[in-house]
Amino acid sequence: MSYTDKKVKVTVIESKCPKYKVGDVICFEGSMLDKEHSDNVCMVAMNAIYPFIYAFRRGGDLKKGPYQCVDCNEAVVFEIESM
Repeated sequence: MSYTDKKVKVTVIESKCPKYKVGDVICFEGSMLDKEHSDNVCMVAMNAIYPFIYAFRRGGDLKKGPYQCVDCNEAVVFEIESM
């Protein structure tokens, strides 16, 4: 079975974390991070939301958000969309 990975854009829509500000984006080209078009990448946040990023990459029919990293009291809320 053949498939085409979609590009995925993750946007910060709320943040209590000093590592992210509202409007920050993280972009993926398939399984690869698009470093040129991405802001900071926190691995704890990626661990929390990567299953959704993967589903969007593979064409899953999900809502754009909110998806949240709940590390300590520094919650970050993301919107995720395929491009």
